Amino acid sequence: MRSSRLSPPSSPTARRALCTAALLGLATLPGLSFAQQAQAAQPVVRVRGTLVYADASKLVVKDRGGEVVSLARPADMPLSEVYRIKLSDIKKGSFIGTAAMPQDDGTQKALEVVVFPEAARGTGEGHYPWDLQPQSTMTNATVADLAAAPRSVRGGQQLRLSYKGGEKTVIVPRDVPVVTFRAGTEALLVPGAKVLVNAQERNGTPTALRVVAGRDGFTPPM
Repeated sequence: MRSSRLSPPSSPTARRALCTAALLGLATLPGLSFAQQAQAAQPVVRVRGTLVYADASKLVVKDRGGEVVSLARPADMPLSEVYRIKLSDIKKGSFIGTAAMPQDDGTQKALEVVVFPEAARGTGEGHYPWDLQPQSTMTNATVADLAAAPRSVRGGQQLRLSYKGGEKTVIVPRDVPVVTFRAGTEALLVPGAKVLVNAQERNGTPTALRVVAGRDGFTPPM
């Protein structure tokens, strides 16, 4: 069981992306002590997999590669439930995050879409590399306009996303998962639950910063 180290992403670009990722809510801010600044500078990684065990102080997760990872659980660790909504729930003005693949025509083809609750508007805003698939990207932005997708993508949506410093056009096929979040309860943390854990090494111990879990076998698509 791995418990002493978390493997950081290999490239500087990927490390920057992980440290600004959606759902993390972690930043290095003026006024923090040197020790706090150093801790915040540790790379953040995402552990995607199946929950093996959970109690008040520890989480054990079997990741997608089959490795079992033990993580300390702080008392104040946020827990969120991810659940599916409809493609039609994406509205003009929605603040969303979408993992996508770049296309030859300059658009992005969505792999999943997260519609953020209003309280999370602005989280991780921008466009940057992502680690869901090789070459994938993440765009967290406001839906400036939406229309029917091109004929080649029947039943999908075309979104024009606007963020500080730029915009992207994202094509969302109708079969792409569209999800949102709500505050979770301990009832989510059962063996076999599918989870996404943002984690960071703190004082030499891999530590869970935030957990997103699905109910009844639903897998967080991020």
